[in-house]
Amino acid sequence: MRAPKFWTNSTPSAKTYAALLSPLGTVYARIVRLRQARAHPFRANARILCVGNLTVGGSGKTPVAIALGRFLTARGAKIAFLTRGYGGRLRGPVQVNAARHSAADVGDESLLLVSHGVTIVARNRAAGARLADSLGIDVVIMDDGYQNFQITKDLSLVVVDAETGFGNGQCLPAGPLRELAASGLARADALVLVGEGRPDLPPYDGPILSARLVPNAPETVRGRNVYAFAGIGRPEKFFAMLHGIGAHVVGALAFADHHNFTSLELSALKNAALKRGALLVTTEKDYMRLDARARNAVHPVPVHAAFDDDAALAPLLGRLLQTADIVTR
Repeated sequence: MRAPKFWTNSTPSAKTYAALLSPLGTVYARIVRLRQARAHPFRANARILCVGNLTVGGSGKTPVAIALGRFLTARGAKIAFLTRGYGGRLRGPVQVNAARHSAADVGDESLLLVSHGVTIVARNRAAGARLADSLGIDVVIMDDGYQNFQITKDLSLVVVDAETGFGNGQCLPAGPLRELAASGLARADALVLVGEGRPDLPPYDGPILSARLVPNAPETVRGRNVYAFAGIGRPEKFFAMLHGIGAHVVGALAFADHHNFTSLELSALKNAALKRGALLVTTEKDYMRLDARARNAVHPVPVHAAFDDDAALAPLLGRLLQTADIVTR
């Protein structure tokens, strides 16, 4: 799904579309509140760190989750990532094995996460947390799941795209919100603004951290002609990043988030790049969804989340380390 433009535009037509759909948005928000009210969350032995957001689309949750995993691991915590495995067929709970599982099994994000630590896919997050407990995990990092109330969370960070914020401030399908901003922010221990900009957000008294998505090896594309494609929440962010690091983007194609590329589409992309004498590049998430045989001549451009002030994380994550009894080991 590509986010409709009326979610972020303020034109008269955009406001009209949102107004027509606002009753459905009200129903959506009520359903989320009802799920929360009726929940009986499971209390895991491990501490639970949720990295979520209030909107649909790509805000940078997975790179932020990985960065937090590195921070905790460096301080002695045994971590595991817990994800729904969106786009995969396995319901779980299952521990991801990169040698055995494909994106069709566990989703693309799971394959990114498993290269940084134990990763569990579970549609039922409580079942996933039980599996983590059986593995002796200290801290479970939930990649997404902020609106999932099956499990008690010890620390919740809401990731926000610094450019688009919460869009028009309405719930699906009238806007990009998964729940009303006020109720979502009330549960947040901190916000993480990813990217450039300072969006217009509702009042929030907690810590606000800043992070950027930084290419791991920009020199591999700097100064080169590239033909780019992406099927993520906001493909234009990827294309802008390529421009920003000095790549010459001679063509760019955007697909729906989590798009499964056909052999015909990949053949067309490779031919387009070849005709232009360009390197065919994509995001690491998109690369993970490609069949191993189809990855030939496709070059991923991995990124990582870099916090502007690592020291600001210490008070927040220190709470997890203390309650998990890691500091005193």
